[in-house]
Amino acid sequence: MTKILLQTTIQATPDDWHIGRFDLLRRHLAELRWNDGTPHFEILARDREPDAQGDDPLLSTLGDSDIDQLWLFAVDVGDGLSAADSAGIRAFRRRGGGLVTARDHQDLGLCLCELGTIGRVNFFHSKNPESDPQRRTRDDTSANIDYPNYHAGLNGNYQTISVQDPVHELLRSSQAPDGVIHRFPAHPHEGAIGCTDLPFARVIATSTSKITGRAFNSVIVFDGERDHDGTPLGRAVAESTFHHFCDYNWDTRAGCPSFVTDPPGDEIARDPAPLAIFKEYVNNIAAWLADAPALRRSAPAFH
Repeated sequence: MTKILLQTTIQATPDDWHIGRFDLLRRHLAELRWNDGTPHFEILARDREPDAQGDDPLLSTLGDSDIDQLWLFAVDVGDGLSAADSAGIRAFRRRGGGLVTARDHQDLGLCLCELGTIGRVNFFHSKNPESDPQRRTRDDTSANIDYPNYHAGLNGNYQTISVQDPVHELLRSSQAPDGVIHRFPAHPHEGAIGCTDLPFARVIATSTSKITGRAFNSVIVFDGERDHDGTPLGRAVAESTFHHFCDYNWDTRAGCPSFVTDPPGDEIARDPAPLAIFKEYVNNIAAWLADAPALRRSAPAFH
């Protein structure tokens, strides 16, 4: 059975984006079943637990673990991974482990910069900014949040993504009328990702700011990457925001930290059908990282 680790980069903090705020994702993945009722995935969900040296015992040894996939919710502002943690994640990819990274606005998730090429595709405010100086300005000016902060829509609403050709299998849907996923949960200040010089990485979906009309990248996939010595690395997915997967963005009744001041939307509450289609994207990620075509073919049987 595929083992998936859902992991934040902060210690358990009640008034923050701790792992409990991703429980709907955990439950969704844990409830996926084969036709005979057996689960597809074993899920471990945890916050960071640094030891006396500041290293997380699991992340720092992830390369030697039996974990198959790491879904890393980078909710820190720069201190989310120790050097040993970062080395453990890089070793994990060297043995073929699949990786999802998801950050957010400004410097949320800054620790991702320590993860090699994953860091290169994540642009922050104080480190590795977007190359175009004209993009180093606030997109969403309604909150005291600095760039990058692309306004895809209110929490609780949908954003329409632009699917890039050729359509990647992550964005295929058995439920969508045209067979393609077009709507993601929205967030009013998403982060910035991009790849222009990595032949093994490509943008598969973009979105458009509802304030400025600027396009920005939503999802990047890594496939066929090799390490400096030629060792194949596990597949990876880089997301512009962890809010694609957060409880509050799937159901605003789940609540959010007290520092969130943006008013919520109600599109998902009024019309949950596109969210059900989006959850196929979640299924697709888990299957693609596992390189499990049989699992993908069974998607209509997920319940």
